[in-house]
Amino acid sequence: MLKTYHGSCHCGAVRFEADLDLTQSTYRCNCSICRRTRFWPAVARPDGFRLLAGKADLTKYLFNTRKNEHYFCRHCGVRAFGVGTETPIGLMYGVNLGCLEDASDEELANAPVTYVDGRSDNWANAPEFFRHL
Repeated sequence: MLKTYHGSCHCGAVRFEADLDLTQSTYRCNCSICRRTRFWPAVARPDGFRLLAGKADLTKYLFNTRKNEHYFCRHCGVRAFGVGTETPIGLMYGVNLGCLEDASDEELANAPVTYVDGRSDNWANAPEFFRHL
């Protein structure tokens, strides 16, 4: 069931709200950027994500195929969300669960996780080792 959550970067310059269903899968990936930033996203559809403040405070980073957009606060460096431009469901927002202000510890602990092998471009399968993600 969709619920509206509110979130921000660490310094609060970037603020958003997102309609998420935390009973559906969240994702942990072993690609170079997700592993380094410990990114843990849930999926929001384009109409379910609203940037409330801080558009001018975001820095966009593109790498590899340059298809997915990774956004960081230029002040505190936190990656609050990203935009998947070519995914199996089309355009989507990956919302960093660590940035949600009103998700309870219980909701986060119970959110199912799908592990993906982005490092090998094997998105349909989990990597051999994933507990560290």
